[in-house]
Amino acid sequence: MAKNEQFVKAIADIEADFPQWYTDVVVKTKLVDYGPVKGTMVIRPYGYAIWEIIQRELNARFMQMGVENAYFPMLIPMSFLTKEAEHVEGFAPEVAVVTHAGGAKLEEPLVVRPTSETIIGHMYGKWVESWRDLPLRLNQWCNVMRWEKTTRPFLRTSEFLWQEGHSVHETAEAAEEETLKMLFCYAEFCKTVLCMPVLTGRKTEKEKFAGAVATYGMEAMMHDGKSLQAGTTHYMGQNFAKAFNIQFTGKDGALEYGYTMSYGVSTRLIGALIMTHGDARGLILPPPAAPVQVVIVPIAAKKEGVLAACSALADRLKGAGVRVKLDDSDNSPGWKFNEWEMKGVPLRIELGPRDIENGNLTLFRRDTLEKAEAPLEGAEETIKNLLKEIGDTLYARAERRMHERIVPAGTLEELLAGVEGGNFVRAGWCGARSCEDKVKEFAQATARVLDEKNDMPVCVCCGKKANHTVFFARAY
Repeated sequence: MAKNEQFVKAIADIEADFPQWYTDVVVKTKLVDYGPVKGTMVIRPYGYAIWEIIQRELNARFMQMGVENAYFPMLIPMSFLTKEAEHVEGFAPEVAVVTHAGGAKLEEPLVVRPTSETIIGHMYGKWVESWRDLPLRLNQWCNVMRWEKTTRPFLRTSEFLWQEGHSVHETAEAAEEETLKMLFCYAEFCKTVLCMPVLTGRKTEKEKFAGAVATYGMEAMMHDGKSLQAGTTHYMGQNFAKAFNIQFTGKDGALEYGYTMSYGVSTRLIGALIMTHGDARGLILPPPAAPVQVVIVPIAAKKEGVLAACSALADRLKGAGVRVKLDDSDNSPGWKFNEWEMKGVPLRIELGPRDIENGNLTLFRRDTLEKAEAPLEGAEETIKNLLKEIGDTLYARAERRMHERIVPAGTLEELLAGVEGGNFVRAGWCGARSCEDKVKEFAQATARVLDEKNDMPVCVCCGKKANHTVFFARAY
């Protein structure tokens, strides 16, 4: 079978219908299923295992930065949202409201949290008293609800899982520094765990978080050249501190408002992972994020000694810290190959009587679809090195694709041609909201992040001097 031949017939052609390919893959690999309420999803064990790895890896990073985990209620008084005008305006269309409970109408409607700036701000206002209480860094892992009109599993659903961190600082400089520090933490995580390159930068005023002074984002390029916002960090200044009376007594004895920031990533990272690395056969999971890093498929399993040898190898790999699955089901080897390839397991081991006799095993790499033999002796080190190599290969491949598909544009026509060709487009922008709106209207593309390398001379829209260079793209 040729490498480029579509092996899995149960999923759409990735090149001909990428959105349908995505939907087929997330359902058929049992990552997710549709919930009974429109726009909701059920995350199945295989998908949730990826989320648990994301949680574990990010938690370790957060703890090193002095962040502690906590939990805040999902029901928020409606009056809290109205305290920060820009914030309530930004979220009003997506808010789900509880008006009745216990068979009676509530005195005040309750919002099902779309985000927690308001309720956390309220609690911080109670807890922060002195400069000695700062910085206060808390994070929560929770669900949020945003009543989306158009939904797609992991990418955009009415209810999803995420982490949201919220910090209070003594000075603007400290809060701004934390905002960038978290952005770089996310980018490092995407590189080392998801093997996914991202572009980072500040968002435009139009694209910033409702109520923030400044928002920073990281944008990942999907297989079809569209962008996916993979995470954001926000510098809030004193907007929420003043709205929720987060005040502290400074070192000089004066009463001051704190400076706040927030940051978050969600289960859409799983969608990003799928759409960055997947191919015609289905998922390709990078080893650091894969619930199953190695699957062992016995060949001629009924022959004496085969299952015992496979089990012994599985135990050795588990002891070496490898997440391994021995597939000793009654399905045929061919069926197992198909199944585990579609599920994206990075490395497959085939072990049969001839391999055992020769002291070898057969390795199949999901990223390159290549087979090779390796000695059974010392297999632990061989496989750990190979998993590292697979992760490096996936990152390099995605990074190369992203950089090859960043193109410049000096006119709206060039920008349109660029995004229609499946690219990110670097273009100058004068800074006027009207020009940003015109780009969206003309090319159905939005400003993703500003490029620090501000070298485009004129605005792509009006032709005046450019004050910024922007990455424009169509986005999920």
